[in-house]
Amino acid sequence: MSSAAMHVARTGLDAQDMRMRVISNNLANVNTTGFKKDRAAFETLAYQLVTAPGAASSSESKYATGLNLGTGVRIQGTARIDTQGSMQTTGNSLDLALDGDGYFQVQLPGGQLGYTRAGNFSRSPEGLLVTSEGYQVQPGITVPEGTTNITIGNDGTVSATVPGQTEAANIGQIQVASFANSAGLQATGDNFLVETASSGAASLGVAGEEGRGRIRQGMLEASNVNVVAELVDMIETQRAYEVNSKMIQATDDMLKYVNQNI
Repeated sequence: MSSAAMHVARTGLDAQDMRMRVISNNLANVNTTGFKKDRAAFETLAYQLVTAPGAASSSESKYATGLNLGTGVRIQGTARIDTQGSMQTTGNSLDLALDGDGYFQVQLPGGQLGYTRAGNFSRSPEGLLVTSEGYQVQPGITVPEGTTNITIGNDGTVSATVPGQTEAANIGQIQVASFANSAGLQATGDNFLVETASSGAASLGVAGEEGRGRIRQGMLEASNVNVVAELVDMIETQRAYEVNSKMIQATDDMLKYVNQNI
């Protein structure tokens, strides 16, 4: 007796294990600023064609459906779900959230550019606007020494009030990056994404224009993970894993019966 059924069930175990890993990562990042959840996509493995539909079954007739046997399943890929997370008010003037599409642009070590939805920025000793890791926001914004108040408009315009001046001075503008295919961005960790051949090159522009989201000062975007939905997916994945494991056990029992009785 063939063990093909056991192999098919094993591919099911592998696929469900990987799906559980995706769900686990979503739940682990439920409180990560700007995190976007992932969804696992499945695809069938190659089919074994035993009898082709339309093949001659006799000299006067043809098979209507044929015989086509599947060989299992695998994870096709993961898709990032870019729905908007809820806005959380922090009151920190350097906390920024994007209300809509787009990403903040940051210069990573080595000169590579990274993109993030996490706008929990701070000021470096040199006055530069940086991430919590110390990476500089691009285009660079330098806050003058002694600044008493920073105002960031919905379009990203940054104004600073310094002692001795009656009006706030414009010190730069935070731009928002957009992509032709944002789903093609590659996650690298630390809340950063980098562009790929699939995403296309970044297009920098003013917040609120050409489909880019507006900037909200004193707010942060929460993770878009829905804990209840993820728990439901987790239970569904667990049940599917159990069914595939039972299929392996059942197939093994059938093979034992054949070996012992035939």
